[in-house]
Amino acid sequence: MRQKEKMNLQPTASGVGILLKKSARFPMTGLLLGLLLGVFQPSVSEASSRMVLLSKDFKNHGTIKNEQVFSGFGCSGKNISPELHWKGIPKGTKSLALTAYDPDAPTGSGWWHWVLIDLPATTTHLARNAGTSDGQALPKGAFQAVTDFGKGGYGGPCPPVGDRPHHYIFTLYALKTPKLDVPEKASPALIGYFIHQTMIKKATLVGMYGRAKHKKN
Repeated sequence: MRQKEKMNLQPTASGVGILLKKSARFPMTGLLLGLLLGVFQPSVSEASSRMVLLSKDFKNHGTIKNEQVFSGFGCSGKNISPELHWKGIPKGTKSLALTAYDPDAPTGSGWWHWVLIDLPATTTHLARNAGTSDGQALPKGAFQAVTDFGKGGYGGPCPPVGDRPHHYIFTLYALKTPKLDVPEKASPALIGYFIHQTMIKKATLVGMYGRAKHKKN
């Protein structure tokens, strides 16, 4: 005679309850389900160690304010770099690098708005307007490389009028070297190559910005 099956709610390591079936024919079913869910559910320690990049000036995938927009090329912003802060820097980090990049720029290769390297690993934030070309507000030793504006420092969004809002990707890199050995006028692409050769972990924050066409009367 077939044994009556019993259902039992068992918690997983992630705190999510799963329904396990106990039967004479399939005694391992519930155990295997529990093990599989344990593998694919991130643990609390993994989630808490995630590297995160944030800003007080805009939320992830939120609209960038006019204060951060470029001043020039038909744009009338203040070109003030946003406040940025982060957490979850991994062990073994010797320095940090930060880039701001627009993949939607109509150039065939995007547009680099900010390239900042050799930030001390102990740095936890950048104040608003830290990206001035003179670098006076940056931590000692930090270096701002040449961007696609032709000079070092932060350059804000200024997409073509009528384009859909562009994505401005701010990326923070944890590196295993205290200093990137690159030429003073190295291109963003060359610096990006060296960054990825020594990267431990990265975090991104995306801001959106577009310029609508003015309606004709």
